[in-house]
Amino acid sequence: MSMKRRRYSFLYTRPPRSSGPAGRFTGLRLQRGEMNLFLLLLALFSVLPGSWARCFCKVTGSLDDCACDVETIDNFNNRNLFTKLQKLLSSDYFRFYKVNLNNPCPFWTDSGHCGLRDCAVKPCTANEVPEGLKSNSHKHSLETSKHTEECEMAEKLGAVNGSLSDETRQALLEWNRHDDEADRFCMHDDEDSPHAQYVDLLLNPERYTGYKGPEAWQIWNSIYEENCFKPYTVQRPLNPLVSSSSESEGKGFYRWLEGLCVEKRAFYRLVSGLHASINVHLSARYLLADSWFERKWGHNVTEFQLRFDEELTKGEGPKRLRNLYFLYLIELRALAKVLPFFERPSFNLYTGQPEQDRENKELLLGLLHMAKSFPLHFDETTLFAGDKKEAAKLKDDFKLTFKNISRIMDCVGCFKCRLWGKLQTQGLGTALKILFSEKQIETLPQSSSSKPSFQLNRQEIVSLFNAFGRLSTSIRELENFRTLLSELKTEL
Repeated sequence: MSMKRRRYSFLYTRPPRSSGPAGRFTGLRLQRGEMNLFLLLLALFSVLPGSWARCFCKVTGSLDDCACDVETIDNFNNRNLFTKLQKLLSSDYFRFYKVNLNNPCPFWTDSGHCGLRDCAVKPCTANEVPEGLKSNSHKHSLETSKHTEECEMAEKLGAVNGSLSDETRQALLEWNRHDDEADRFCMHDDEDSPHAQYVDLLLNPERYTGYKGPEAWQIWNSIYEENCFKPYTVQRPLNPLVSSSSESEGKGFYRWLEGLCVEKRAFYRLVSGLHASINVHLSARYLLADSWFERKWGHNVTEFQLRFDEELTKGEGPKRLRNLYFLYLIELRALAKVLPFFERPSFNLYTGQPEQDRENKELLLGLLHMAKSFPLHFDETTLFAGDKKEAAKLKDDFKLTFKNISRIMDCVGCFKCRLWGKLQTQGLGTALKILFSEKQIETLPQSSSSKPSFQLNRQEIVSLFNAFGRLSTSIRELENFRTLLSELKTEL
């Protein structure tokens, strides 16, 4: 699709001053118009020759720790999968997400919530949510809904084993909850919270909100510095909360990273890929015009370059984008592995609208079969494959660390950023749960009368597909930015 007739606004933003947390971003929004746009781009490309290509010059070829390449992913996502996935995510089952945005930050004193209007989230009213979604999150079909209601009614009528004491029944409930929690990589405190509300994701899209500075840096700093298996003696390159900056920092960091076991190295790359994906979204849906008669969102090429240009980021930008592709492969592999769970005849994307539910399941299965057909999947068997005792401990550390990251999302001051942060971390956590539950998925019973060896509730399903939808959108937006940068070079 040609974009030559589209107009874009550009924001020139200075990097943070080297005064640590007290540093501030200062910016100048240029007036819109062809002359200002031309002058800005002329200055950018004359001072930074070749900058149109530097975001992508190293985002090509084979990816580390896997057998896939960037070009194969681009073609598969942009030509085959993207449109079908977006259609699925626009359906009622996937667009409504239940979330508690009022949890207090468990790690530090919250300095207050973002007051910018674009940080706000509009929850759904009771009549906006389909009746079928308001039932318990594990009800995936009309059949299971009826079965659950019968069980609940029987319990109310006293049809329980009277020989069990109240303490024993409570212990059984706790054991079941513990068994389910043991398989999870994320904290699931939203589903049963009285403060949880449904949010329409289509009406609250992920985009640039203006939330930035030390508070936003603190979130990512806590994730990278305390939850990526990194010792404090190893300095992360371009850390905005550290005043010093030198070339040796980056070299030392990557020497440390390459020396890690493949599991811990993969963990860092997942976090970095998620961070990169979010930055792509913010650059692609940037507030370009804000006046009393118009609010316009679109691609901000300058913002994209500030985040990913090789020279402007001291070589970090292309690495971040490659990690985005790595994360895409991980979640794509999870979708391929979980196909048997969704293929069961008893499973349905239940909203209480039979015709729509049937069509959505057909679309879902088509997507999963497409995911399975991808020719160069990530091989998850290379993870946790060493000594069984050490592998089990490392896997537990993996889970605990990722759960910690999911809790950090409650410290995000921007409600819209918190919403999408919680959803995407839960989606990635669900993907990891799938990858490491292969045996349980293979032994799933086809009959709904048997207790399944593997289970996903609706919250996990919605977050899994929407999180992958964000990655798919990021890959698609990279193609758009490639086109825009190439066109700008041609015009200049």
